[in-house]
Amino acid sequence: MTLEQHQHLNHIPNRYHFIEIVEQIALSEEHFSLMLLDVMRFSDVSAAFDHKAGDEILLKIANRVCHIFEDAAAIGRLSGDIFAIVFLDANTPSEMRRKNTHLISHFKTPLMVNDTAFIADFNVGAAIRKNKHTDSNTVISLAENALKKSKGNRHVNFSVLEDADHSNSGKGLALKADLTRALNNDELELYYQPKVDLNDYSIIGAECLLRWNHPLDGVVFPGTLLQAAESYNMMNELGFWTLESAFSSIAEMSSKGFDMAVSVNISPTQLYDPRLLPAIRQLVQKYDIEPSLIEIELTEDVALTNSLLVKRQLDDMKRMGIAISMDDFGKGYSNLSFIRDLELSAIKIDKAFVLELNESPVNSAIVQATKTICDAKGCETYAEGIENQLQLAMLKEMGITKGQGFLFSPAVPLQQFISLVKAGGFKEKIEGSSRKIG
Repeated sequence: MTLEQHQHLNHIPNRYHFIEIVEQIALSEEHFSLMLLDVMRFSDVSAAFDHKAGDEILLKIANRVCHIFEDAAAIGRLSGDIFAIVFLDANTPSEMRRKNTHLISHFKTPLMVNDTAFIADFNVGAAIRKNKHTDSNTVISLAENALKKSKGNRHVNFSVLEDADHSNSGKGLALKADLTRALNNDELELYYQPKVDLNDYSIIGAECLLRWNHPLDGVVFPGTLLQAAESYNMMNELGFWTLESAFSSIAEMSSKGFDMAVSVNISPTQLYDPRLLPAIRQLVQKYDIEPSLIEIELTEDVALTNSLLVKRQLDDMKRMGIAISMDDFGKGYSNLSFIRDLELSAIKIDKAFVLELNESPVNSAIVQATKTICDAKGCETYAEGIENQLQLAMLKEMGITKGQGFLFSPAVPLQQFISLVKAGGFKEKIEGSSRKIG
C-alpha cells in the first residue's frame, strides 16, 4: 500500500479516525510500530506568518512524510503539529532508528512558504508492538510516552519503547494491580470541596476530588493510581466510576431535600471516547436528576487538543443541559481561540495566582484579565485556592464573587459536606475570623 498525497489538512485522518485505523491494524497484524512526529518550533512559524501559511507548512510536511515513507501503513494528525505513522516493516529499535535517520535526512531540504525557507526539525517518539495481545491504545500511549522522553532530552530528539518494556515492568504491574483492586474493592471515594458565594459565604456547589482509601496507608491522594490509569489505558474506566459516583451523590443530596451542583474533572482521554455521551445519558436516567446539576470541568490540556470530536462531545453535553467549565485557567498554555469559541459556564483561576495574589501586580492583572474574559463571555469567574482573609478581600475588591479554598473548607467526605450545607455555609466562620483579625 502506498500513501496518497493530500490536498488539504482536513483530508488527513484526525486523532479519532487514526485511532480507529490503528485498532483495525492491531486486529489484522501481529506486529507493527508507531512513530509520532512533533514539529519543533512550529509556534514560531505561526507567529511569523499567518494561520493559512502555518497550515500550508503542515500540509507540505505531511505530504513529504507520505513521499519518503511510501510503504507506511497509515498516517494521521493527532493534534495541531503532531503526526503519526504506522509501519509494518520495522519491528526493532534499530529499524525505527533507521526510519528516524531517513526522516531527518529528507527534511534537510527546506520547505518554501511565502518565498521563505523553513527547515522542519522533529521530536520523535516510537513504539513497537511485539506481543499480539497488546491493544492499540497501549501502543499509542507508549508512543506518546516515548515522545515525552525525546522532548526532555536536549541531545537526542528520538526515543523508542517496546510493549515488552511496558508489560514486564514490576512496578507497572503493581500499579495496575493496585488500580484494579481499588476499583473492585470499593477503595476509591469522592471527596467534595465546597464552592462558595463570596458575598454571603453560602455553599453553591462542590468540586468532587478522588481519594484512595489505601488498605495500609489510609486516605491518600491517588497520584500513583492516576499514573497507572494513564499508562494502562484505564483512565476511561476510572473516569466512568467517578461520573457514576458523582451522580449517585447528587441523587442522595436531592433525596435529603436540597439540589447541589457537583463538578467532575474530565480527562482528554475520556473526551475522545465515543461511549462518554451515552454513559452520561444513561446516568441521568438511572439517577433521575436534572443534567444541570452536573458540571464538567476541563483542563487546558483539552484546549490544546483542538479536536473537532472533543468540541462535538462538549456541544452535545451543553445541549443536554450540562454545564462546562475551564479548570486551572492560566496554569498552562491557554488556547484563547478555543475558549472564545467554547460555550463555558465558568472559568476557574488557577490557585497559583490566588495564593500569590498580594506578592505581584502581575498576579492581580491575570485575575482581572480572566474576569474581563468571563464578563465578555457571560460566564462566572471562580477563584481557586483561597486560604486567607487578605486573598478573599482582594478578590472581592476585584469583583470576584465565587470561589473555593481552605479558608472555607478542604475537600471532605460526602456526609461531612452535607453537614456543611445544612449548617448554612461559612458566614459565621469568616466573619468571626475577620473580627479576630480586626
